[in-house]
Amino acid sequence: MSKEHTAFPVDGQLLMVLPRAGASIRNPDVQQPILRADADGYYLEMRVNADPKDESEVALTRRVQLEELSAQEWEELKAQYANLNLKVCTEEGISKGLEKIQDRRVQRLFKALLTFLNPRQVAIVLFLYKEAREQDNGSLVSFRSNDLLESLGYTRAKDGSFTARSRSQLNQDLVALHRTELVFAKSLKKGNTMGAKVIVKSILRIRDYEIDNVPRDFDLAKAADYTYELADAYTVALEFFEGSERTGDYILFSNSIDTKQKLGSNAKHDYKMKLLVYLASRMKWDKLIDAQYLVISKQYLFKNLDLLGSNLSRNNQILWRTIEELQALGYILDAQELPGKRKMTSIQFQINPDKLRCN
Repeated sequence: MSKEHTAFPVDGQLLMVLPRAGASIRNPDVQQPILRADADGYYLEMRVNADPKDESEVALTRRVQLEELSAQEWEELKAQYANLNLKVCTEEGISKGLEKIQDRRVQRLFKALLTFLNPRQVAIVLFLYKEAREQDNGSLVSFRSNDLLESLGYTRAKDGSFTARSRSQLNQDLVALHRTELVFAKSLKKGNTMGAKVIVKSILRIRDYEIDNVPRDFDLAKAADYTYELADAYTVALEFFEGSERTGDYILFSNSIDTKQKLGSNAKHDYKMKLLVYLASRMKWDKLIDAQYLVISKQYLFKNLDLLGSNLSRNNQILWRTIEELQALGYILDAQELPGKRKMTSIQFQINPDKLRCN
């Protein structure tokens, strides 16, 4: 079997912005979420500022368009927004920082934006790209909810069903990936000057969904905002898909990729997924040395793994434990620290092209 059939492609443009799109609220580049109104409608949005020291730390805004709002609802939303405490979200947890927001829908909207593209949602995206390769239907991917839950490592009850919590979480994740838009600029050379093309894309768009047992009242958005439900099957369109094999801008991931979540652990602590995606992203930003070596500053590794506490010893332990996990899985063949000035230490990674390959 050729390598092409043991791997699946993920768009280069998506991978280039994925770590920034999923930057946590503890990241120093992340700004306070704002409510904004313009001629096109009402928005809840959060900006991630660029880091001038590294071009891969690109500026990006993630936003949710708030549809069908009356002027009164807009005023009520602004009143609810005043109860958002980002400092408490950062220091004591998002649920604590949102507890003064009484409206469940508003609370879930904020939570979806603040936790956007956590490692569990990234695992969902990778599952969908793998399915896209197998189904060979362009950007359209159809899947059964139970198959996706199984791939994420959730276990069935004795009757073969999944828990209401895991089912509800999946619909919330899919709706977040559907309605959260990413706004970023792509540099364009225009004659002798540099211009920029502003791109607005969601990770995916839900095209349709199916319910097995009719009559059953199910509304996609209401389920994400108020209830604890999940459709039985979905068809989605991957919005970044056009950059894939047709343009040659992609990274090949091994079909053996593990997207299972650790039972009982918080998705934000899935450092293995964070590092894997960050390495893939840097493979698109940086030219690999001798086709397999990648050198990255520890400062940016810590930032993109969300290791932002002041305990450097703990951060180092988690980083190296995560590197060892990816070595055990075969993604990294070798990793070593390269000496530099204080706080400027870098790590050289030797990437296994059989597991992760840049086109």
